[in-house]
Amino acid sequence: MSVDAIVHTEFPKGYTVLFGTDGKVIMTPQSEEHSSTIRSLQIDSAAALGRHAKVTSDVYIDFPPDENSAPDLAILREDASKEGKHYSFEDVLLISEVVSTSSARKDYDDCTAKYGRYGIPVYLVVDPYAGEVVLHTQPTASGYSTALKRAYGTGKLPVPLADGRTFTLDLDELPRPDLDTGPR
Repeated sequence: MSVDAIVHTEFPKGYTVLFGTDGKVIMTPQSEEHSSTIRSLQIDSAAALGRHAKVTSDVYIDFPPDENSAPDLAILREDASKEGKHYSFEDVLLISEVVSTSSARKDYDDCTAKYGRYGIPVYLVVDPYAGEVVLHTQPTASGYSTALKRAYGTGKLPVPLADGRTFTLDLDELPRPDLDTGPR
């Protein structure tokens, strides 16, 4: 797709449009639950790590070629510095993806394999529709060797980070979707 075509394209409302370095255009529907969940993760990260901790949302992280990601939330090492315009995957302590109905397979399967393969120490899947989080630790070449499931509404989940700090996710405060409003 040319730059001119992109500028003159009217994308549907309610979608986030990402342009990959490989020329792919990725359209992802955004829901209120998705946005509210990311906001909850950001609030918890500020409470646990401080207001000025290096935490990003929907910002590209450089992985090896053709594998860049813009995770819903990434917690970076405090000494992380940008290489060009992006941080390196080697600076990442935790990645969290928030599941939407269109991204479930990607978040649960593809991202688990990818983030584990690149040694991301902690991968947290937050699923508003299942009302649970899955905490992946101990990365391997094919994913993670440890996965802990916790339901929404079961208190606080402390997540130790590789640099000695702890990110604490408040499972009682994660927003739940209104399932009576039709398709997601």
